[in-house]
This record gives sequence, structure tokens and C-alpha cells, in this order.
Amino acid sequence: MTKNLPFKIGASLTIDVLPIYREWLIKDRRDLEIQDLCNANVLDGDWQSLVCQAHDILDGHTGHLSIHGPWNGLNLICPDRRVQDLVKTRLKQSLEFAIALGATQMVLHSPFDFFGSPMVAHTPGQGLADEITLARTTLAELLPLVQQAICTILIETCYDTNSAPLLALVQSFNSDFVRICLDTGHAFVMQRIGGPPPDQWVLDAHKWLGSVHLQDTDGLFDRHWAPGEVNINWYAIFEVLSEMDHQPRLLLEIDHKKILPATDWLADHGFGC
Repeated sequence: MTKNLPFKIGASLTIDVLPIYREWLIKDRRDLEIQDLCNANVLDGDWQSLVCQAHDILDGHTGHLSIHGPWNGLNLICPDRRVQDLVKTRLKQSLEFAIALGATQMVLHSPFDFFGSPMVAHTPGQGLADEITLARTTLAELLPLVQQAICTILIETCYDTNSAPLLALVQSFNSDFVRICLDTGHAFVMQRIGGPPPDQWVLDAHKWLGSVHLQDTDGLFDRHWAPGEVNINWYAIFEVLSEMDHQPRLLLEIDHKKILPATDWLADHGFGC
């Protein structure tokens, strides 16, 4: 397990705490994901000032930049056309934010919440084909815009209990600008009800994996605890990551006060630096 280790570890942060981590981010050229748009209402305010604030703080930063787009209530597969139009509008606004910031990835949440046993395949006959069509319709107007902006859409694992549907959706675009974001905690929670473990997600996603949200959990809730605090098998995750032909962005998505101790823990175990 030494091919690509240790990995440079980045973080998911909101703009208001960037001054605390400015030196850490800039000195080691760490990747950064801005999470302010998790609250979609930010897009109805003076978000341009937020972007200017981020630019001022990050002057000299040479790591990769990404954003987490809004997700709460903005499902990609809603069949209601009026709601679908609202989702499209929010996604276009989010891309404007990403472009102004200089981000090259934008994270959206997986739309799949299959109402059935993980042991029963979520197949075209069980609604998958219709859901992929809805997601493609929702993202159709966005795709040429992200290509022009060179900003990849990442669809993040959430309630997915099987990697095949999300892979089918991502691959259906046949585009270098649509990839997968693995959230290790989300995957572990779903593992408790029959889904694949996080390391299997890495193997399944393979070349389609664009980034990884690193967080630990006990499997009961979406805890966003620091790696090593509870149950996730980090050795297995970093073993498969180390064998990949490309390096997805690795971002700690935890309480920002635990970012530096978590980085130290990963370094102590030979996983990151």
C-alpha cells in the first residue's frame, strides 16, 4: 500500500473560517471545497461579495478549488416540471458562483433513494431508466455550461445502497465533466443496511471518481466525525486509493476545529500529509 502514499489532504470549509486555515492551505497547496452554497439561500443574497472575500483570503493559493452546490430539497429526478425548473435555476446560479470563484468541480447530491431492499436490484424495470432520464433532463442545460467553464459536476453518494445506478447515471452522459464524489460516511451508513463499504465504492467508481469526502461515523447517523474516531476501515480505503491511476481530491468534511488533528492522524498512519 505505498504506490501513491501519502496523499495530500485537503478540506471542505466555509468562507468565514478560511482565515484560520489560510497558511495551511497555501503553504502545502492543499485542495479546498467551499461549502457556503449548502445553504441555497446564499444565492439570493450578495454572493459576489463572498467570492471577493474568498479571493482576498486565498491570494496565493495554488491547490484545486471546488464548491459544494445546494442540495436540500433540490432533487435531480423530481418529475414535477415546475420544481425541475427551480432546480435548474439553482444549479445555473451555483455554476456562476463556481466560475466566479475559479472552482473546477461542483458537487451535487445523488438523486437515488430507492424504496426497496438493498438485496433487490434497482433496475430499469424498477424505475431506474425513468430516473436517469429525469436527471439527464435536469442537467441537460448545465452540461454545455460546465464544459465551457471547465468545471466538472460531481454527483455525491448519499442514500445509495448499490453503486450500479449512480455509475449508470454518470456514465450515461459520456462526458469528462460528470464524475462521482464518494462520501465515506454516507457509504458506511448505507453499508449498515446492505450497501457496499467505502473501499468497494472506490473500486467500483474507479476512473469515474473525482473526489472523496473524508469523514468517520458509527453508522447510525451522518456524523461527520474525524477519521479514526470511530468505525470506518481507513486502511482499506487508502489501500485501494493508492492503487488508482489517478488521484481524486481528498477532502476532510468534518468540524473545522478537527481539521488539523485529523490531518495529523492521517499522517501518523501513513495515509496523508
